[in-house]
Amino acid sequence: MATAVRRGYATASTDTGHAGDDMKFGQGHPEKVIDWAYRAVHVMTEAAKLIVRDHTGRFPERAYFNGCSSGGHQALSEAQRFPDDYDGIIAGDPANNRIRQTFGFLHSWIITHHKDGTPIVPAAKLPTLTKAVVETCDGLDGLRDGIIDDPRRCHFDPGRLLCRNGSDDASCLTAPQVDAARKMYEGLKNPRSGEQIFTGWPRGSEGFGDTAIQSWRQYVMDPAEPMRVGFFRYFLFHDPNWDWRTIDWDRDLAYAEQKLPFMAAVDRDMGAFKKRGGKLLMYTGWADPVVPPQDTVAYYDGVVKTMGGLEKTREFYRFFLAPGMGHCSGGPGPNQFDTLAALEQWVEKGVAPERLVATHSTNGKVDRARPLCLYPQVARWKGTGSIDEAANFMCVTEAPLNGVRRTNPSTK
Repeated sequence: MATAVRRGYATASTDTGHAGDDMKFGQGHPEKVIDWAYRAVHVMTEAAKLIVRDHTGRFPERAYFNGCSSGGHQALSEAQRFPDDYDGIIAGDPANNRIRQTFGFLHSWIITHHKDGTPIVPAAKLPTLTKAVVETCDGLDGLRDGIIDDPRRCHFDPGRLLCRNGSDDASCLTAPQVDAARKMYEGLKNPRSGEQIFTGWPRGSEGFGDTAIQSWRQYVMDPAEPMRVGFFRYFLFHDPNWDWRTIDWDRDLAYAEQKLPFMAAVDRDMGAFKKRGGKLLMYTGWADPVVPPQDTVAYYDGVVKTMGGLEKTREFYRFFLAPGMGHCSGGPGPNQFDTLAALEQWVEKGVAPERLVATHSTNGKVDRARPLCLYPQVARWKGTGSIDEAANFMCVTEAPLNGVRRTNPSTK
């Protein structure tokens, strides 16, 4: 909000009806769950516009929404449910597949813990895992720069770190730890049908920093109980004593999606938002350990299919991926970029963003700049000049051709 205020905007925000991260407020109060899920932001928006009118004598000329994580979920919910609220929307690392992601959180905790609740993988081993992943897959884009350009192309197997001769130190993984890491990459599948319920976490997101949103720590070490278990106790089953060990991935998921469909913002038909002239800019980090980028990519691909193809979708909805960026920010890759300026140019002047220039800083000093390309394009070094300067990269479209990668420079 501070950035917007400095740029002359009237700004507003909401706590969605509760304070903190405890979900107990939903026990016996379905109306509060609805507020949290989507209604509070809409009500805030209407109230904020009235306040602006009362103070200035007129309604705002333009209205923009900018949010990341849960804010990204709110951004997509606004575009889907209340398309007239905002002229332009920025959705960062959106947790919009809320129900399935929450099931994914529970699964991730279960597969990384022993039955007595102790972690299988110590947090101290997570950086070792990330280091091995980066060493294996860093060069897949032709550059050795400490960044995995696209983790979907990385097929690192944690079995390569298997401890030998009974050892167990920070440089290797035991057999149970290898199994847990593999399951984290695989994601949650229906044990009966084999259906992929929620995607796994990307290679390279295991432990590139010390905080919960820079590693898998929130799954494998920090919480005494599974992350977001309150969703099941207070939102879904309304039973404070519900035991997560009784989860039925098949039955309970179907029940959740039938009872709480409004918790997610996964509608792929964005026709109403497009028709009103709205513009939506979405971004996500390829190393996000909280909202798996594969899920965000799958959602956007679904919108493209529903809305008549990539070019028609780009008329109002554009997507950018940031290699090496964590959850909303941070990470080894460039992770600072001005989405608001890009949105302003698009909405107010009709200049749609083709790429965003992102920077990485160490101790407050910028040490790398790269372009974030319009999906599905990717940034590729031109072959000359510093790999830390954005001008030395071009955005290209890559596609497999008889098993061999083909690279075509962008014509844009």
